[in-house]
Amino acid sequence: MPWNEPGGNGNQKDPWTGKNRNTGSQSAEELISQLSKKLGGLFGGGRRGGGSGSSNPVPGGAKGIIVLAALLIAGWLFSGFYTVDASQQGLVTRFGAYTDTTGPGLHWHLPYPIETVTTLNVAQNRSAQDRSTMLTKDENIIDIAVTVQYKINNAVDYAFKVERPDDLLDQSRGTLYQVMRSTTREVVGRNTMDFILREGREQIATDAQRLMQILLDSYQAGLQIIKVNLTYAEAPQEVKDAFDDANRAREDANRYQNEADTYAKAVLPEARGQAARLLEEANAYQAQTTARAEGDAARFSQLSTEYLKAPDVTRERLYLETMETVMADSRKVVIDSQSNNLLYLPLDQLNGSKTTGDIPAPAQLAAPLASTGSRSSTGGRQPRNLSGSTTREVRP
Repeated sequence: MPWNEPGGNGNQKDPWTGKNRNTGSQSAEELISQLSKKLGGLFGGGRRGGGSGSSNPVPGGAKGIIVLAALLIAGWLFSGFYTVDASQQGLVTRFGAYTDTTGPGLHWHLPYPIETVTTLNVAQNRSAQDRSTMLTKDENIIDIAVTVQYKINNAVDYAFKVERPDDLLDQSRGTLYQVMRSTTREVVGRNTMDFILREGREQIATDAQRLMQILLDSYQAGLQIIKVNLTYAEAPQEVKDAFDDANRAREDANRYQNEADTYAKAVLPEARGQAARLLEEANAYQAQTTARAEGDAARFSQLSTEYLKAPDVTRERLYLETMETVMADSRKVVIDSQSNNLLYLPLDQLNGSKTTGDIPAPAQLAAPLASTGSRSSTGGRQPRNLSGSTTREVRP
């Protein structure tokens, strides 16, 4: 049906309702009436009996609107239920402001947009790493790689106190990354390159972990540093060969030092043992000499007493004992010259027996060969022994 029909007073008819339509806009009542009709048709409502101009909604349409509204409200309220896992914590915010922290389990909050919930995994161990060149205390450049393991220990501080505590997509924008790099530079700048490359790796990692935790706590970042590992510490590639040669020379020096220490540990106990043995021998000699001197002194005192009682007998006894001691070490042989037998004295055997301490008797070695007299080798003068017999001296 066309909008404008011929004739008439220029009125326009609505093709949908058939009513005349003025050139002006529709009233608010007509718009509400049309909306009511449409909603009534959706929920089974009809028109009142009569002419086509009746547009009042039936009671069944209003009931449908109420049911729809109730369903919408129920769905909206049901959207407030949420579940928190065992390793998570839920942070409830009301119009953007923090209100509560919920633990594991099923919970409910006022639906969006009144309240929202953000869940954070507080049990997960996370990691961050960095590698860069740094300046040491002795003005050397070193290539350092550090790996940090951490986790969230305060979900509220982590979510609200610091912006981007750890940006997993771009670590260079995170607070943790900046703290890790700054503390590593500070610790490396306090130590020399030789210390970092040799025995200082554990110390560097420990100091960096302590400083990182202090800074993060001061920022209230809500992060706990679990472990800091110094995964790589070498000289830059441009001077690596020279540093490798220096390291090999250092290792050779350490090896020689260890060998010297081993030798010293083997020689010193032996020298101490010899010194202890010499000291014991000296102490024994001292004790022996002292005891002998004391014995000689006691013997002399006894001899002096005996000498006063019988001077002649004591004098002769001392003389005989002294001559026996002297002649025992002498290479002279004294024989009796009054015998007419010719004696054969094997002087080589006598000399050999004296060296072994076994002195055979002259009578056992002498062999009587003839009954001719013998004369003294001293030119006729023959000494006499204590018994009055003459003796002759035979030298080897």
